[in-house]
Amino acid sequence: MTDRQFGLPDSGRPAEELLAELRALTAADLPTRGGRTTAYTYDAGRPGVRAAAEGAYLAMLEVNGLDPTAFPSIVALERQVVGAVAARLGGDERTPGIFTSGGTESILLAVKAARDARPEVAEPEIVVPATAHAAFFKAGAYLKVKVVAVPVDPETFRAVPEAMAAACTDRTVLVVASAPSYAHGVVDPVAAIAAAAAGRGLPCHVDACVGGWLLPWLAEAGAQVPPFDLSVPGVTSLSCDLHKFGYAPKGASVLLFRDQALRLAAYFACAQWPGYPVVNSTVQSSKGAGPLAGAWATLQALGADGYRELGRAALDATRWLVAGVGAIDGLRVLGTPDATLVAIGTDGEDPPDLWELADESRGRGFFLQPQLSVAGLPASLHVTLTGVSGEGVDGLLAVLRDSVAAVRARGPVAPPAELLALLGQLDFTTLDDAAFAALLPAAGLDLSPGAGTRMAGVNRLLDGLPPQLRDRLATRFLSALYSPYLGAPGA
Repeated sequence: MTDRQFGLPDSGRPAEELLAELRALTAADLPTRGGRTTAYTYDAGRPGVRAAAEGAYLAMLEVNGLDPTAFPSIVALERQVVGAVAARLGGDERTPGIFTSGGTESILLAVKAARDARPEVAEPEIVVPATAHAAFFKAGAYLKVKVVAVPVDPETFRAVPEAMAAACTDRTVLVVASAPSYAHGVVDPVAAIAAAAAGRGLPCHVDACVGGWLLPWLAEAGAQVPPFDLSVPGVTSLSCDLHKFGYAPKGASVLLFRDQALRLAAYFACAQWPGYPVVNSTVQSSKGAGPLAGAWATLQALGADGYRELGRAALDATRWLVAGVGAIDGLRVLGTPDATLVAIGTDGEDPPDLWELADESRGRGFFLQPQLSVAGLPASLHVTLTGVSGEGVDGLLAVLRDSVAAVRARGPVAPPAELLALLGQLDFTTLDDAAFAALLPAAGLDLSPGAGTRMAGVNRLLDGLPPQLRDRLATRFLSALYSPYLGAPGA
């Protein structure tokens, strides 16, 4: 095999050719603008704002965030970005914070800070609602912190403060609330949870990654938004992603702290080696300043009026969608969303198969994100509505109606009982990627080039497995997906 087949040509290639190849590779990707991809992407629908962010990103592409004394521009930009977020979320220009690469890194650092602030706890735990983001479980795995997931109210999908408080022990180092939870778009009772945590002398982190830069604008547009930010007594840290409803380029989140001591516990320093002294505010050391500059430019280009307008439009679109889904036989909205995130579940005597519905909707032009059942909570399809979603709500509702009819016409699909039993007996550590990939067609999934994107089979399979087995299966799927012998997905 030559270097060219591995991606490295013998001689350099012209930029035009490279960009053409990128366009070809991304042709099968979900669209990132226009509101038809209802997860992963956040579109402000404003070309001028995007151009400002792109220009700022490229201008700082080679600036290294490793050493702020070498590149003081990153200090100036981070102060402005953190200050703007803090001022909107119950703090002020003196509120300590960190600019991170995303919500997961913000959450990792919040958990690290809480853990390191209690070095006397040998086996630290964090108490989270069962609806908390997977990033907390990732933080627990990386940082050797036990995650105690507490059941939520099965009707409202909100955390139950009394149950959260009861789950705290002498090993608890952090209590978590969501504003809102990603899966259902509902805000936990932050004030009650934070007060109970403070009563035990415990810090409380609010995961406002998806809602932090949305909920204030929704409140200004007339939505009833429960208190959730640093103005709430007992809230000691809060994460807010700007690459979501801040509409900034990917790689932009802010982690706020109530006091300097907790932020210091998130830092890492090492002067115990013969090289330069390392001191990091984030997990990354070297990091491009492009995302920081892009976030700064987006905030400046949109301004408060721009965010107000986008928030109002997203709220209108959400209300429109919720009402429309309620009128479709067999579908219902789970809970009462506080934000512009909607979970669509099934209802009635003849409910459509959710996984087939997701595939059918995608084939008709709208991507709806599958969400598995867990901890007694039903499966659903996730929809995030942004400032441009209003233009497509009628189209999405029409697609949902047509897709429900098409799925019902095909009849119910039984879970693959034999395959579920087989997977429960397999030792995944003995399978290589080729052997694992050979099992996937039985689940209705073909990873070979040009095979398409139908995922109903694998989602149905995952939903039928215990959560721990789901995790192992999902990691093996990812490994097989990146195996070179399978070729490029969608090629």
